Amino acid sequence: MTILFSSPIRYLLLGSALAVLAACSQDAPEASGSGHGAEVAGDEYERGPHRGRMLREGEFALELTIFEDGVDPEFRLFPYINGQPVDPSRVTASIELGRLGGQIDRFAFAPQDDFLRGDGVVTEPHSFDVTVTASMPGMNARWQYESYEGRTTFSRDQAEAGGIEVSVTGPATLDETVEVYGEIALIPEGRAELRGWLPGRVVALNASIGDRVEAGQTLARITATESLQTYSVTSPISGVVVERGATLNGPTGSEPLFVVADPSQLHAELFIYPGDLGSVATGQPVRVTSFDGGRSAESEIEFLSPMIDPDSQRAIAHVEIPNEDGQWRPGERISARIE
Repeated sequence: MTILFSSPIRYLLLGSALAVLAACSQDAPEASGSGHGAEVAGDEYERGPHRGRMLREGEFALELTIFEDGVDPEFRLFPYINGQPVDPSRVTASIELGRLGGQIDRFAFAPQDDFLRGDGVVTEPHSFDVTVTASMPGMNARWQYESYEGRTTFSRDQAEAGGIEVSVTGPATLDETVEVYGEIALIPEGRAELRGWLPGRVVALNASIGDRVEAGQTLARITATESLQTYSVTSPISGVVVERGATLNGPTGSEPLFVVADPSQLHAELFIYPGDLGSVATGQPVRVTSFDGGRSAESEIEFLSPMIDPDSQRAIAHVEIPNEDGQWRPGERISARIE
């Protein structure tokens, strides 16, 4: 029974279960073939002058290496007759690699200098069943052997002791989540800046910072400079006065006289980096959690910006946050899990 341990870790149990299932039906195959090189399993094989595996068939031999010094891993074959190097142009060769899951990688070879060079990259993991065929005038050879890297073998009893259970596999949905950070912010409708519509002088102030006001409530009265008529400045929303720029008998200007905020109208602004954008979309459920872990809210993504900020290199997603009880505050940092 053979199990390949690989990343990500969530596939470990599935891979182990498949391996145990296979082992219950048959033992691991022995290396086989017509050449002497195929008769030696594991690392106990004859090595050639280039530290590769020697494959022999009568007077003909191939030394097989995986070369990766400054290049992507590639096969190189060195042919011999009676222990002497042979012109590689006289040899035709191919290799097949049988991987877990039934994948077959095939390689053809062309002569280069004193060896035959494979036409592809030997990708990781270097764990496979190898079939090598080679021919030259007057002789043909074929070898098969196992070259397993990163696998381990254990018995059924060991598997049971390790808590590995066998079951029939089938299609399943893998839940993926995206962890992001952000902050609580007022929605645009939850903030109002009050200004005088005509230049003039503030003759009455009816609110201070921290006062709760209602929509339509008069917060100041201003006497216009040109007409000398007095008009009222009223709040367009209900909320709390969070800024006051007006002073009694002071002039109106471009700065707001008051800023009113409604803390019940909030959303979370989530920071989405490019690597996560492919996993995020409007309508996805989100769990927002305060940094102290004491508060959380369930919601969903209502807006995902199509723009990425050039400075921070992130997009913004909006998530509505109910706040009738006032437990969330604008500017508060939060974390979020997007399902």
